[in-house]
Amino acid sequence: MRLFAAVLPPEDVARELATEVAELKKLPGADALRWTGRPGWHFTLAFYGEVDDDVVPDLSARLERVAHRTAPFRLALRGGGQFGHGRALWAGAEGDLATLRLLADRSEAAARKAGVPMGEHRRYKPHLTVARSRSAVDVRPYVSALDAFTSRTWTVDELALVRSHLPTSGVAGEQPRYEAVARRPLTGAG
Repeated sequence: MRLFAAVLPPEDVARELATEVAELKKLPGADALRWTGRPGWHFTLAFYGEVDDDVVPDLSARLERVAHRTAPFRLALRGGGQFGHGRALWAGAEGDLATLRLLADRSEAAARKAGVPMGEHRRYKPHLTVARSRSAVDVRPYVSALDAFTSRTWTVDELALVRSHLPTSGVAGEQPRYEAVARRPLTGAG
C-alpha cells in the first residue's frame, strides 16, 4: 500500500480554501497548473511510499502511540508558497506549528521503528498542495494572492494514516484518490 501520515482539515476549512482556489483559477495562466481536488487536501506529516502489508499493523500501532502522546492543537490555513520553481503551489499554516512539526517527526520515527525505509530526514515544512505543474511556472501572482488568505482556526484532534491510489486510467487531469485507512485521536496522555 502507498501510505502517508497526515492532518486532514475539517470540511468547513476545506470549503474556505475551495473558495480561495476558485479565485486563484481566475488569474491569468491558471490553466498551466494542475489544480488538486478538495477531497485530497491534507498536510502530509510523513510520506511512507509503498509499505508491505505485513508492516502495516506495526506501523498503525506505532502511529496510535504517537497520537496518544500528542495533545490536540490549534491550526489554521494561512498564506502560501511554492516548491521547485512553481512545480507545487501550496497553502501554508499558522497556529501551533511546533506541535505540528513534533507530530511529523514522531510520525517519521514511528515508520523507521516499524522498518519502513524513510531516506534522509528533512525539516518539516507544513504545506497543503493546491496545484502542481510538470514544468517551471511563475506562480508569484498566486502566492501573492494567497498572502491575504487565512482560514478559521480549528483544533487538530486526530492523526490519519492515508492510502493513496494513483491514477490508472491515463485520462489527463485524473487526480489521485486518498482513503483514510486509520484515524487516531490525539489525546496527549503520554
